[in-house]
Order: sequence, then C-alpha cells, then structure tokens
Amino acid sequence: MRAEDDSDLVADVLASGSEASFRALYRRHTPALYGLALRLLGGATDADDAVQETWIRAAGRFSAFRWESSLRTWLSGILVNRCREIRRQRGRNEEVHRSGVTLTDEALRVDLERAIASLPEGYRDVVVLHDVEGHTHEDIGRMLGIEAGTSKSQLSRGRRALRQLLGHGAPTAGPN
Repeated sequence: MRAEDDSDLVADVLASGSEASFRALYRRHTPALYGLALRLLGGATDADDAVQETWIRAAGRFSAFRWESSLRTWLSGILVNRCREIRRQRGRNEEVHRSGVTLTDEALRVDLERAIASLPEGYRDVVVLHDVEGHTHEDIGRMLGIEAGTSKSQLSRGRRALRQLLGHGAPTAGPN
C-alpha cells in the first residue's frame, strides 16, 4: 500500500464521489481499524460500530485531511476518539479482547489482557497503540491530541503498572 494510492483514491472520492474508490479505501484499511477497535473495546459489536462511525466521520472530513500523516494513522485517530466515546458511554472499562502478544500460557495471556483492561484509559490507549499496534509516539500524539513526550511518559507508566499488576516487582529502567 502506498500513500500515493490512498491520496489518489481520496481525490477521486472528493472529485466525483466515486463509490469504487471509497470501497477500495474501506477494504484496504478496515481490517487494521477493526483489530485496533477490538483491542480497545473488547467486543465485536462495539468494534463494528466504532469502525462504521469512523468511516462515516472520515468521509465527511476527507477534504480537511492535510496528509501530514498516513491515511491509516488519521483514520486510527478518528477510531481511537470514537472508542473513547463508547467507553465513556458505557461508564466502565471493558476488557481488551486480544493483547496482540503471543504467549504459550493461556492463563498468562488472560492475566495480561485483564491487566491491560485495568489500566487507566490514557495508559491503556498508548500501550495498545505503541506496543500492540506499533505506532510511533509522534503518530500516537496526533491520534490522541497529546505531545509525543506525553505518549512516551504514558507508555513508561503504563508498562510499569502492567509489571506491577502482573507481579513482576519493581520496574527496571530501560528505553521506551
């Protein structure tokens, strides 16, 4: 996938309302968006709703997108905000469906999912976006409306909290 392909497709959607171009964008980016929504929300129904709302919002804002990041990063930012809205509407934290970490011990994987789900929202968002989804701190900052340094700090604190929740004692200093 090349950014030029995305920009050509978005330009086609904006110029002619091309349904074929919109479908191509949808097919290209929805699997990753859905995976992220599942990790942040923990349920397929909520993830489906979040992804659909993301596309509705994005379609109405394509003309305002400045291409300072990839289209996927921009879409992920819209999705993260929608997931936050859903969590606020629920009034409680939900479990993260998948941690994205491959573990052979099922009990440890479940413990990790529960630990991630119990993190404060800001820590959880940054841990999932960075450690599971592989986004940079700069991208996370754009998605969440925070500075890259805040993302790094949230990640460090989130990892520390995870280690403590998982019973791994005091954290050691290390790079983020």
